[in-house]
Amino acid sequence: MKKTQERVAVFVKRNGLETDVPHRMLDVISELGEVAKEVLKGSDYGSKGFVPNEEFQGELGDVLFSLMCIANSTGVDLETAIETALNKYEKRVVEAGSPSSSNES
Repeated sequence: MKKTQERVAVFVKRNGLETDVPHRMLDVISELGEVAKEVLKGSDYGSKGFVPNEEFQGELGDVLFSLMCIANSTGVDLETAIETALNKYEKRVVEAGSPSSSNES
């Protein structure tokens, strides 16, 4: 992931796509809406099972790109971030039987 995160940083800089974190966060939310739209379309608004398609994959890629831009802007190493998250979820499963935070006091 580190290599991809670095690639995104180079692409953003080379193409003058730098922006502040609040605007990039709005981009993440917008792209996530596009993912939801593809799920709705692909499931005929819940009337049938969803099968991921090329558009869905592309929209997920857009979300990841925007998240990587935020990580790069804030100095977050996404490999470390995902390891921290996985460790947290594993601990919850062991201690509470579920990865959900609703089990915490």
